[in-house]
Amino acid sequence: MHPASPPPDRNGLDALLRNRPFLALWTGQLLAQVADKVFYVLLIILLKTGDYRPWPVSWQHSENSMLSAVMIAYTLPAIFFGSAAGIFVDRFSKKQMLIGCNVIRALLIVALPFLSKSFVVLLGITFLVSTVTQFFAPAEAAAIPLVVGREGLMSANALFASSTMGGIIVGMTIGEPMLSLMRYRWGEGSQEFLLGGLYLVSAILIYAMRVKEIHPGGSARNTHPWQDLKEGLRYLKYNKLVSNAMVQLTILYSVFAALQVLAIGLSGKIGLKETQFGFLLAAAGVGMVFGAAFLGHWGDRMYNKPLPLIGFLMMGCVLAMFAFTRQLWLGFGLSALFGFGASLINGPMQALIQEKTPESMRGKVFGLENNAINIALSLPLAITGPLTDAVSKAVGSDDLGLRVVLMSLGFLVSVMGIAAWQHTRKVLQDVV
Repeated sequence: MHPASPPPDRNGLDALLRNRPFLALWTGQLLAQVADKVFYVLLIILLKTGDYRPWPVSWQHSENSMLSAVMIAYTLPAIFFGSAAGIFVDRFSKKQMLIGCNVIRALLIVALPFLSKSFVVLLGITFLVSTVTQFFAPAEAAAIPLVVGREGLMSANALFASSTMGGIIVGMTIGEPMLSLMRYRWGEGSQEFLLGGLYLVSAILIYAMRVKEIHPGGSARNTHPWQDLKEGLRYLKYNKLVSNAMVQLTILYSVFAALQVLAIGLSGKIGLKETQFGFLLAAAGVGMVFGAAFLGHWGDRMYNKPLPLIGFLMMGCVLAMFAFTRQLWLGFGLSALFGFGASLINGPMQALIQEKTPESMRGKVFGLENNAINIALSLPLAITGPLTDAVSKAVGSDDLGLRVVLMSLGFLVSVMGIAAWQHTRKVLQDVV
């Protein structure tokens, strides 16, 4: 089942870094993550440069409307196709699915310079690229248990989570200067070829991953997709341990999404410009890297410890402390501690889902998880800003309003973490 698993006498990050199939999968997904964010930047650049003709014509001078339409086209597939993608992941080779997604995205983006410069075309390509991406995420999560053994799942997921955050930061940071340089040096169309090349290199890295999979038989492939979806939902309904882990991950990503909005106002309070809120998020990414290292070296010794509970309480305390933080160094330190706490939730919960879910069900389960997480990311982004404005207006002060929201969120996160852990203990007692 796990031919690439490290020897029993090695564990943690040392085993992962010696595991060639894992390294191929990890570096491939990291490059794909960077490419995803560079593509996001490319969309903004193409709109800013006025390369695409507005549609409808009434948007002639409405750049914000065009940008919003592109962002909707980029986001909708994550909500609509997340669960469906997981169904198809279970029907085909995970490795072939990952390679195919990268190749298709590369071809779609490289085709942009040769297509009409109509805004409708850009919307269509954006929608298709985002749709294909929905198949990549569950295939990646389902492939991790194929390249590491049970003892390496926690470390591997912690490393994947931290590298995902790192990929977002790197992609958003280098995207604009890299693409602008390409356009300046090589002209129009070179940006798309560079981005397509990133996806192709990712495909090549994953192609080098040697892994054995259990392929479903003909009867499994002939099953109606709707039956597969119901089977996945039924599995989550009866496997309380897995569904509870998924709930905790959904809460985690909701809090992260809320922090993205609150970090804008918070950055102005600790000595940064509000446009530099990305530095606070980057500090959280650094904390997740340290969390991955911690789980890699000591995670096996703490396998029976309430790491998710500790993580939620840590995040709740950090959010409450943010309300009274006005020093730059303390803000960065708290943000890193926030990321460390997040890794204590993400690593163990993802490992639990992968360990307890049969290989034939992983695509369905991770498709549903991907769908839930995408919704969890979208709702706080839409609600947190207006809620903070409403509270600030009610109390008559922006600073006091931000404090109230941060403290309330910190309290809510702590309570939800305690409730989730108590539910987990109850489920474990019922199982025993």
